[in-house]
Amino acid sequence: MSAKPAGSDAEQGRDPEADYYQGVEEFFVSRRGDPLFLSNADWLLVKGWRTQGIPLRVVLRGIADALDAHAHSWSRERKVTSLAYCRNEVEAARERWERALSLGAEVGADPGGFLEELARALAEAPGLGPRAGALARELSREIRERARGPLAVRELEGWLLSREAKLLEVLREELAEEGVARAEAEVEAALAPYRERLPALVLDQVRRESMARKLLEAHGLPRLSLFVL
Repeated sequence: MSAKPAGSDAEQGRDPEADYYQGVEEFFVSRRGDPLFLSNADWLLVKGWRTQGIPLRVVLRGIADALDAHAHSWSRERKVTSLAYCRNEVEAARERWERALSLGAEVGADPGGFLEELARALAEAPGLGPRAGALARELSREIRERARGPLAVRELEGWLLSREAKLLEVLREELAEEGVARAEAEVEAALAPYRERLPALVLDQVRRESMARKLLEAHGLPRLSLFVL
């Protein structure tokens, strides 16, 4: 867990948000053992996991657990035909991850330390306009106060994302129209390989998440989230 922005994928023309969906699809298909295109319902399930902030590696752990259990069950001769079969195990993996995160038992997991890094990044963010700069400093103070209290993972994640939404709104308002158009064009170019494969609802979600990441990274900021792809 780190507050450092990840720029390498963007620099190589890859989209980290779309990579989440592709990672789930490729892992599920490879573990299932023969080609299977995900259905629209499957893609929407992945969208739900992504929106909830479940890390990709946690989702893959849940899928692996579900398919391992199936391989040793009485129904192992029946093919798993939908990603929905893995839903319960993904939720169980998510709960284990959250418990480990809350206890600081996961390697690299330190919500308090993450919040301190995030507060520092907001306070020192370069190139912000007057309104965004004032808001970033305010958020920095709020986050430092939050870091001194209890850190329930789900509550903390929702709180961070609500603050991020406020910051993104101001960043867009202060960015010249030309700058917004340029950023949107870069996002569309990165999403071109996925446009025919993802349902419109999922593609819109990926587009919004990608734009958020781009606006924040322009000022050296990570997503305001415990979940980092």
